[in-house]
Amino acid sequence: MDTATAVSAINLMTVIIAAVSAFCADGLWYGPLFGRAWMDAWNFTEEQLATRNMPMVFGVSLILSFIAALNLAIFIGAEADLAFGVFAGFAAGLGWVAAFLGILYLFEQRSIKLFMINGGYCVVALTLMGAILGAM
Repeated sequence: MDTATAVSAINLMTVIIAAVSAFCADGLWYGPLFGRAWMDAWNFTEEQLATRNMPMVFGVSLILSFIAALNLAIFIGAEADLAFGVFAGFAAGLGWVAAFLGILYLFEQRSIKLFMINGGYCVVALTLMGAILGAM
C-alpha cells in the first residue's frame, strides 16, 4: 500500500479516541497509581510541581498523544484487527519506546525504578492505543 492510500484510510475519530485513552491512562499512571513513586524517583515536591503551567502541559500532552496515535494507526494499517492492534501497540511500546528509554536511562544514570514507571506507561499506553485502533 502506498503512503497516500495508508493515510487516507485512517479513521480520524478512532485516532482521537486512542489519543484520549493514552491521555487518560497518563492521568491514572502518574496520578493515583505511580504518582508518588514517580515524584520520589525525580525528587520532586508538590510545591515544585504546582509551579507548572498545567493547561500547557495537558494541551501539549494531548497533542503528542494524538501524534503517537496517528503514527500507530499508519503503522498498523486500516485492515488491523484487535489482536494485531494489541500486538503492534505492545511491540511499539516495549520494543521501541521502552527500549530506547532504557538506553537513555543507562547513559544518564537514571534509576531502574524511574525506567519501570516511564517505560511501563509507554507500553501500557501504546498497547491501549493499538487495541482501540485495531478494534475499530
